[in-house]
Amino acid sequence: MTGDEIARLAYVLLIGTAVTGWVLAEARQGIGPTLKRALIWCFIFLGVLGGVGLWDDIRNDVAPRQLVLDGGARIEVPRSFDGHYYLSARVNGAVIDFVVDTGATDIVLTREDAARAGIPPETLSFIGQARTANGVVRTAPVRLDELRMGDIVDQRVPAVVNGGEMEQSLLGMSYLNRFSRIEISGDRLVLER
Repeated sequence: MTGDEIARLAYVLLIGTAVTGWVLAEARQGIGPTLKRALIWCFIFLGVLGGVGLWDDIRNDVAPRQLVLDGGARIEVPRSFDGHYYLSARVNGAVIDFVVDTGATDIVLTREDAARAGIPPETLSFIGQARTANGVVRTAPVRLDELRMGDIVDQRVPAVVNGGEMEQSLLGMSYLNRFSRIEISGDRLVLER
């Protein structure tokens, strides 16, 4: 189990324990009203679980992901509610979510995303430096065997792994320059090859 799965399980057990404790405390008033309240709480609990289970579908409806068009040569990325453009790509077969960052020179992977892409951070040499808004961080140069977005496939792509804390991987200019056209039109980022 991953850390996220353990946290979710602990959360569900905590809620279940609280509801069970409430039911036992209410049982002193008589079983009829207690059962009615317990059923209401069970339906609320099931509704929350259903919402959590459907969250990815709901999120994709509220904040859609990129579209690959024109035989895979054009990618349209909708602007997120926070004003950024988020793009998903397969890196060495693993799905990685990137923030499109024209202020970043390179593709920058978090340690977690590097590990998911089969690049163990503990084996890397953090010999580079990057100047960020939060100061200087150490970086490790790597080559991505494959970076895929729809039908667009690039091999042996240079990137770096960030040695510091970072919330999300960045898709910087070294990769964006591979596109013949980069345009922001309305609330969409358009990338064309």
